[in-house]
Formats: sequence, C-alpha cells, structure tokens
Amino acid sequence: MQTFVIGLVVLMSTMTVVIGLTLLEASSAPFDRAFAQQRGPHAIAVYDASAVTGAQLAAAKTGVAASAGPFGTATLEWTAGGEPRRADGPMTIVGRADPNGPVDRLNLWRGRWASAPGEIVLASQDHSGDGFPVVDSITLSGVAYRVVGWAYSLSGTADGWVTPAQMETLRPTSVQMLYRFAGDVSTRAAVQARLDAVTAGLPANALSAAEPYLVAKEQIAADIGVFLPFLATFGVLALIVAVVIVGNVVSGAVVSGLRQIGILKSLGFTPRQVVTVYLVMVSVPAVVGAVLGTVAGSLGAQPLLEEGFEGLGLEAGIRVSLWTWGVGLLGVPALVALAAFVPAVRAHRLSAAEAISAGSAPRRGRGTRAQRWLAGLRLPRSVSLGLGVPLSRPGRTAFTVVAVLLGVTTVTFASGLADSLERIATVQEKASGQVLVIPSDGKSRIAGPRDVPPTGEPAKTTRTDAEVEQLLRGLPDAARVSAVRGTTVPAVGQTEPVRVLYFRGDFASMGYRDELTAGRWMSGPDETVVPSELMKERRLAVGDTITLELGGRRAALTIVGEVMDGPSGQPGIFADWSVFTSLEPDRVVAPHEMEYQVQLKPTGNVAAYADAVRAADPGLDALDMSERRSDFQYIVVGFSSTLSLLLAAVAALGVFNTVVLNVRERRRDLGMLKSIGMTPRQVVAMVLTSMAAVGVVGGLLGIPVGVLAHGYIMPAAADAAQVSIPQSVMDVWQAPMLLALAFAGVVIAMLGALLPARGAARLRIAEVLHNE
Repeated sequence: MQTFVIGLVVLMSTMTVVIGLTLLEASSAPFDRAFAQQRGPHAIAVYDASAVTGAQLAAAKTGVAASAGPFGTATLEWTAGGEPRRADGPMTIVGRADPNGPVDRLNLWRGRWASAPGEIVLASQDHSGDGFPVVDSITLSGVAYRVVGWAYSLSGTADGWVTPAQMETLRPTSVQMLYRFAGDVSTRAAVQARLDAVTAGLPANALSAAEPYLVAKEQIAADIGVFLPFLATFGVLALIVAVVIVGNVVSGAVVSGLRQIGILKSLGFTPRQVVTVYLVMVSVPAVVGAVLGTVAGSLGAQPLLEEGFEGLGLEAGIRVSLWTWGVGLLGVPALVALAAFVPAVRAHRLSAAEAISAGSAPRRGRGTRAQRWLAGLRLPRSVSLGLGVPLSRPGRTAFTVVAVLLGVTTVTFASGLADSLERIATVQEKASGQVLVIPSDGKSRIAGPRDVPPTGEPAKTTRTDAEVEQLLRGLPDAARVSAVRGTTVPAVGQTEPVRVLYFRGDFASMGYRDELTAGRWMSGPDETVVPSELMKERRLAVGDTITLELGGRRAALTIVGEVMDGPSGQPGIFADWSVFTSLEPDRVVAPHEMEYQVQLKPTGNVAAYADAVRAADPGLDALDMSERRSDFQYIVVGFSSTLSLLLAAVAALGVFNTVVLNVRERRRDLGMLKSIGMTPRQVVAMVLTSMAAVGVVGGLLGIPVGVLAHGYIMPAAADAAQVSIPQSVMDVWQAPMLLALAFAGVVIAMLGALLPARGAARLRIAEVLHNE
C-alpha cells in the first residue's frame, strides 16, 4: 500500500512539476524562441525592382549572417464581390518556390505549397483559419486563384504566396529581401545600422521600405503579455504544491517505518544497510512514478500551451523542453531520495529499541494537553479524538495544511479570475448592445464569427443615416440605439492624428459609464472620455485638453474620464455628435460610414431582431453581439479550471497520504477503540474529523492568499494589455462566494481522507491486536 501511495504521489507531483516548469518557461520570451525556430528575419526590406538587380542584392552582404530573396512582390486587391470575407483592403503577395530556406521558414500547417500557376497559399497565424475565411478560391485584382495551403510567418512577411513563375506574370515592381544580421540587433537603431551597412553600396533610391523584426515582436508581446502573469502564477503554484507533497509523503513514509527499521536493526542489519534499504524501497516506486509523470505532464502541458498561444503564431517555439524532461526524470527522484535520506539518517542513529518504540506511536506529550482539553468538551467522543489526531504529528500536519492551503489558493484565484472576466464581458456587452448594425457599401459584406456569411451580390441601402437610425428604433424590442462614426482627425500638439468616435443617440445610457476607470462621464459637448489604451499610448491624463483641428475649424475637448475600452476596432476618444457637425458642418454622412449599436428590452430576442433588420433592409448587416465572449476569456477560464482541478487533486492526494500514515501508526489504538465498542461509522467520523480540522485551517489561510494573488495578477495582466479595468471588475469577493470557498479546504481534505477512513473502519480487532 505504501509503495503504491509513493508511486502515485510521485507520478502526480512529477506531472505537476513538468506542467509548472513548462508554464514558467513559456512565460519567458515566447517570441524569441519561436522567432529563432523559424529563423525569422531581423529586417524585411522592399526594393524597387527597376532600380536594383538581383545580382546587386545578392552581393550586398555586409554584416549579413543569412538572407533569403529576392522575392517578387505584388500588392493585389481582393475583389470577390460575393465571397464571404473578413479581411478587406490590399494584400501583399510574394513569389516563393518553397516555405523553407535560410531565413523565414514558414509553418505550412494545412494543405501544400503552391506548385503551379493559379495556386496560392494564404497566411494565417491562427490554425483555426480565423485570419481568413476558409475558402477554396480567391479572386485578387480580377484573377482567380485556387487556395492549396495555409501557412504563417511570425514576422508577417506576406499575406499570401504564389510560385515565382506566377509572380512573373504579375510583373512585380518590387522585390523583397529578408535579412538575419550578425551582431547586435536588440534595438531599432541597431537594426537600422545593420541595414544601412547592407544598402551602402546600392543605388540611393533602391530601398523602398523596411521593417525591423521588433515591430512584430512588440505587437505579439502586447497580445501575449496578458497571458504571461497567469502562466507564471499557476506555474509557481504547481511547483510549490509538488515539492510540498513529495516532501511530506516520502519523509512521512520513512518516519512511519521506524518500527520496521528497528526490527531490521534487531535482526542484524547495520545502520548503513538500513538507510540503503529504505532509500531503495522509496526510490523504486519514485522512479516509476517519475517516468510516468514526466510523460503524462508532457502530454498534458502541450495542449494547454497550444490553447493558450493559439492564434498568435507562437506554436513553433512552444513545447516541453529537454531540460524539463530532465527535471522530471532525474530531479524528482533526487528530491524523493533527499526527502527520504534526512529522516532515514535520523533513524540510523536510533537503537533498535528506540526505533521500535518511536514507530509504534507518536511520542508522549505531543498534543496531550490539547487532547485532554478536547476530551472535556461536550463533543461526541469520535469527534474529540479526531480533533486531537493532528496535534500528535505537528510536522506532518503542517505539511498537510500547506498542501490544502495551496489547493484553496489556486481555487480561490481561479474563481476570482473567472468572475472578473465574466464581469468584463458583461460590461462590454451592455455598453455595445446586443446587436451591431453595419450598412453595406455595396462592395463587400460583413459577418461575425458566429454568423452565417452573407451570400450573393452585396446590396446597398437606399436609406440615409437618419432613416437607418429611425428604422432600427421602430423595430420591435429596441430599447436604445446609438450611432457612431469613427474617423481620424489632426490634433494640435500631437504628431499623429487622433481617432475620434462621434456618438449620437442613447450611448450615454447604454453602459459605457460602467467602464469608467478614472474621472467621470461627459456632461457637455466640450468634454471627452478616452479609452485607457489610448491614454497610455499618448501619455494623456484626466484634465488634459485635446484640440481637434479640421478645415480651419477647432474643437477643444477636456478629458474628464478614462474608460476601459470602447467599441470594437481601434481605440478612439469619445465625442458628442455636435463636435462632428462643428468641424464638418457641410458633410453628409453616408450610411456605410456609420455603425449602429442596439440594446434590446429585457424580453427581446436578439436573433429575431437581427432577422427583422435584414428583412427590412437587405443592405444592412446585423451582427449578433450577445453572449459573445472573447477567445481570451474562454482560454484563461478553461486553462485555470484545468490547473485548479489538477492542483486540488494533488493536494487531496497529500491528505490521503497523511491519513494512510496516521491509520498505519494507530492500528493498535484503533483496534483497542473498536474492542471497547467504537463502531465503524464512528471510526470514519473520527478520521474525517481529524482532516476536516486541517481543511478548515488550510482553507482559512488559503483564501486571503488567493485574494491577494487575484488583486495583484489581474492588474498586472491589464497593464500587459495596455488597458485599465474598473474597480467593479475587481470587487468579486462577496460573502456567498467567500463562504463557498471556505468549504473548499474541507472538501479537498474530505476527498483525500474518505478512502483511508473507510479502510480504517474495516480493520479487524483480532488481526490488529494479534499482529501487535
């Protein structure tokens, strides 16, 4: 039994260690590893094909460690009128013979490479194909291509690839070179210096454009940065839980075997032989458990990582490393041996009589006073005896409390995290409404991820902007309608134009107030609130003034508040519609320049309203925005739930081991108690009570630790995403939730103690006392 327990504990702990280390490694420089694996280019250079020859580009290698190209490049327009589409605008197409090479080794994750005229491979970082709709063909600038594969370049070197022969028929005016440099490339200035050295001997007007790899790195860092605090937190918790459980189980196994050590000594074994015997006895199941645990951890960690990094193009560099395998296969057995060696050496110094005496029961005096006090209380005898059991082995009890504490900490943190993310989604849904209506421009149609893509030739509404808003307000179940137009406007004192979101209608009462993270809501047309991302990017603060200038007219807006975010798309400052009319009084807004947010009555049906919009005007695309949760929310909640269950199971296994050792040490006491009338049910109650006390203490200590972790990690993740979150998102700790979490420690302890408690109840009196 003890061998099985050690093997099982080591298996689970090793699996936890491997997952924890993999999470910690994944949270450290994921872009750099994937970039190195793909041999990404430090610089993407585009040259004028008429100003430089391929031979000149091939000869320009000053400071270049590796290069690829020149590849012909063309910018084509996706002109398919009736095809479902999610990406508009020109596409950069490159002619490449294969996805490999010394630089920019593409990940061809579906289909094959283009090998004949009329074939194309499209770029998408997301293996689900969400970067582009999954289509069999695509029409670019009037030419039809058959999609034969999907690939991605971490550096975003192209939107699609065709054969070099196909590119020649497009008569490219530009060529692309991809460079990996030797030496320092840690800053944009360093990369530019390397590129200047390469182009020094080329014609002055040859280089058309260039982009350093740091552009892609910074973008991906902003996307993935929000995950890293969660990965690191769960990784650290997993490591601590594994180490605590292994130390408790193995050292406890040796301590509980002191009686056998004494017997071995009395039979003539030398102290050194006794230590060796116990190290071997512990190491054999530990090695088996470590091997199985490493394999299981590697298999379990990979899908977690792939889910967490899905859609970011980092899968190439995310995997369980060899050193993590080494820690699982060698490090955990070494930890087991160390945990067994310390108590074994202590036992090595005891005489045979002392060892037999120490192994029969806990030392006299341990918790005696507390046990006598408990006996005087008006509690059932099984309960008072059970409450006194943890006091007899304080060291073992302390380890078990820590295991339960960490399990409760994980559950608390994961619960708060899920609640905060749900509140964010609720606030965003309330602010933007359940239905988003976008008039078609007559050239393309728009569909959401859950919507069926429109088919047929795009229709164009004949209604004016005001008539569209009137239509939406008149349809059944519409409660509030907000119209918004987004555009960029030059701002005095700003080097770049500012995106402005002009609102009209019921936007102030739709829910954007709930997104306030600082300041207050607008009370007049000369005031604005700004999304937190834009506040950080432009280094703005509440109280600053933004002066918009357009066509000789100015509008000064005072920042009175900061909001978490705004409507979907690029962040922009909020402005009343009167600001737009003051800057562009003669401008007639076309319907396709607007978006309309509709909030329904509580009894309204989203699907029915969207169908009514389409039926009333085929030129209006209505998107269902209700109950839409971001991939980030689903991934993080699923990720944290999985790891919470794993760590809670490992903590329960630690409790299981503690109860097994306690029952083993107290077999004689249990036999005597049963002989004087204690029933099996009372034995179970006594054993469960002993661990219930441990669960209560671990739960009460684990909840504040989990609350603190939530209070630190959530803002850290928000900072990584360059946004601020309202305090309402953080205020998730209500009395019912805390009360439920208080029972989490008891549940973990009860689950771990139940099986050995039932085993203790089945002990036979005669067998126990006869063996003694």
